[in-house]
Amino acid sequence: MDTFWIKAAQLLLSLSILVVLHELGHFIPAKIFKTKVEKFYLFFDVKFSLFKKKIGETVYGIGWLPLGGYVKIAGMIDESMDKEQMKQPPKPWEFRSKPAWQRLIIMLGGVTVNIIVGIIIYMMVTFVWGTDFVPKENLDNGLAVSEALYEYGFQDGDVILSIDGKPLENQLEMNKFLMLRDISKVEVRHIDGSRETINIPEDIGTTLFKSGAMFPFSLKYDPIIDTVLVDEPAYKAGIRKGDRILSVNGVETPYWDDFTRAVSSSESDTVSVSFMDTSNTRKSVDIVLNEDKKIGVAVKNQADKYFEHKTYSFTESLSFGFSYGYWTLHDYVAQFKYVFTKEGASQVGGFGAIGNLFPPAWDWQAFWMTTALISIILAFMNILPIPALDGGHVVFLLYEMVSGRKPNEKVLEYAQLVGFVLLIALVLYANGNDLYRYIFDK
Repeated sequence: MDTFWIKAAQLLLSLSILVVLHELGHFIPAKIFKTKVEKFYLFFDVKFSLFKKKIGETVYGIGWLPLGGYVKIAGMIDESMDKEQMKQPPKPWEFRSKPAWQRLIIMLGGVTVNIIVGIIIYMMVTFVWGTDFVPKENLDNGLAVSEALYEYGFQDGDVILSIDGKPLENQLEMNKFLMLRDISKVEVRHIDGSRETINIPEDIGTTLFKSGAMFPFSLKYDPIIDTVLVDEPAYKAGIRKGDRILSVNGVETPYWDDFTRAVSSSESDTVSVSFMDTSNTRKSVDIVLNEDKKIGVAVKNQADKYFEHKTYSFTESLSFGFSYGYWTLHDYVAQFKYVFTKEGASQVGGFGAIGNLFPPAWDWQAFWMTTALISIILAFMNILPIPALDGGHVVFLLYEMVSGRKPNEKVLEYAQLVGFVLLIALVLYANGNDLYRYIFDK
């Protein structure tokens, strides 16, 4: 099956599960508080439905437009903009007739379920599959360190000993701490064996993001070629899969990061590359760099030799899964600040970007981990104080509870309309970014 369809199938299944559970988060408390739910839909039924059936007072259905789902609660100003119903006197079973605290619980139900589902999935995945991590003991030659960190005192080949006095179990999580966490000191062991405590400035994450060094720490791979793009400079020069890079412009490149650094820092548009081919013959070629100062190759994945596996008991998985879910939400909220930069705005993605979170081959562990992440993302996005989202309704309900007055229904209608327009604009922009990247980043 084509990679696109595998990812599309995973995305569709994941969103279907999460949308149904999110809407159940609204549906169940509505029923508990004896509020009439007129519709419960997976996807949107613009003009027609793929399936619908009325059970009791609720029509359950599947729409044809896979952009989410909804529950239509009687007496509520929502995306349906049912003004005729709102002109009628309030009925006791309607949303608007219920106490503000009950309406608040109904509106928070979807977000609450998304957070709980994400955490439960992390617990399940931890218990069933365990976790993989890179301990410092497995890094004989340390980590590959981006030049963007040299000015702070980091060096290529560093090993992270502790962050703010606490040992770091997984060395690759250092990227997350730099970009998304509030840290002040990092103790490292340099390649020569010396130790140093480095002070971390508050704005280091933003600095790295703007420079493009969002993953400044990586594993040191042997420079063995795995992929050579046809029609790119390396392919034209005769480099093939399995070849091992030896030097660039006469400078030895024992690791992949040495090779990429030598190519990107070349002052000339042409580099001299020495390599050993699969028949153990040493060759040298001159390669003209492409416009991105690259030659069109990718390294062979050698991560397995660095990772160790850890299993968890049921009770351990509950604790780890809860902590992982909490920090996933924390880190997603923290990275949101980058969206408001020029670089961040260009990286906002829609369904294409979400689909690319899934692996190209069906893998249940990866599927559930990605589904948990999307569930956490949906929780955060839905609680944003934007009219037409759950968070917009919550803001008006909190206003009512504090002031003791309901907002004017006309204000709610206009706010809902403005929020809907904003959401459509955001969806178009995000998916437009996906389309642009698909066309121009090939």
